Amino acid sequence: MHLLAATPGSIADGGEAVDLGQSPGEIVFLSAADSELALLARAKSELPDCSLRLANLLRLGHPMSVDLYVEKTLRHARLVLVRLLGGRAYWPYGVEQIEEACRAHAIPLAFLPGDDQPDAALARLSTLRPEALHRLWQYLAQGGIANAVQFLRFAESLLGRAIEWREPAPLPQAGIYPEGTTLAEVRAGWTEGRPLATLTVYRALVQAGDTEAVDALIEALRARAMNPLPLFVASLKDPLAASMLGEIFAAYPPDVALTATGFAVAAPGAARDSPFAVADCPVIQTIFAGTTEETWRAGSAGLSARDVAMNVALPEVDGRIISRAVAFKAAMRRDEATECDIVAMRAVPDRVDFVADLAAAWARLRRKPAAERRIAILLANYPNRDGRIGNGVGLDVPESTVD
Repeated sequence: MHLLAATPGSIADGGEAVDLGQSPGEIVFLSAADSELALLARAKSELPDCSLRLANLLRLGHPMSVDLYVEKTLRHARLVLVRLLGGRAYWPYGVEQIEEACRAHAIPLAFLPGDDQPDAALARLSTLRPEALHRLWQYLAQGGIANAVQFLRFAESLLGRAIEWREPAPLPQAGIYPEGTTLAEVRAGWTEGRPLATLTVYRALVQAGDTEAVDALIEALRARAMNPLPLFVASLKDPLAASMLGEIFAAYPPDVALTATGFAVAAPGAARDSPFAVADCPVIQTIFAGTTEETWRAGSAGLSARDVAMNVALPEVDGRIISRAVAFKAAMRRDEATECDIVAMRAVPDRVDFVADLAAAWARLRRKPAAERRIAILLANYPNRDGRIGNGVGLDVPESTVD
């Protein structure tokens, strides 16, 4: 089997067999969320005696990569923690090998859900007590640097050390960016009469401090004479987050809404169920890509299949307007303490400008009286046997368009 040495600073999709080259550590933590790994690396800096290894399980997609990591690093640990979004089926070989190694070497093991829903199947695979599993999960589900520090302190206590720790502290599921900012403070920076543009991003980026692209978009909107209102949410499907967005949109109706959250909210054909529905304005899907800019530029297919599914195909169910990828993953630094590459989103200025221009154009169109709008409708005429206009099989597309 051809084997590659993992190059520090590189970002791979796990398709090739690699050796991460990590030395053993007492605590091993695996996650597919770069923001979570960055957050725990920051927390580790406050606990210099904590022996911690961090790794992105997406880099361990190849079976041989898993085998090497288990043999060289994981089986020497005293505690193994794995956070999985999507459950066992998301990473079946990795789960199987880690479970086997931990049982063979009597290493305490915790498989933690990657979202805010419990996973009984993962709990059954774990060997920690249920209360310990729940506490570890809640530290990460709540997020933030304070909870990350307590996560590591509690993990240290599971090794038998006399170390104080606190229970997970609830953090808001949604709010105004930067975290802790009030609506009055945001409004103080607005200019009367300018269009209002909301920008919704994931709370995980805010909690990890991975906000370069968020800040770039805010400044680009402001430069185009718009009043930006940046917001963060744990998920658009979270009832509390959706309720907060609805209240803000109702109190301050935006002229255009930008969102960098993925997936769909509504069921197909039911976009009215989206929290953006109350805003009754154009909703622009802004993409924070999961690949590197170099990979994107070198490829001929544009975004990766994962990005297309999460940020294009599914958001279209909600009727969102797809724009551009404005930021890509980039290795920002090598964290020697955890032997992990810290990856963050890096903004691409010309693509940020494109999306800001698009948002400004939609805001202008929305403010223009309907009678003054000039609208063009393009219908495809595919070269089928009957040359059906619009390719609407069994439908009268021209009549439907007129209606």
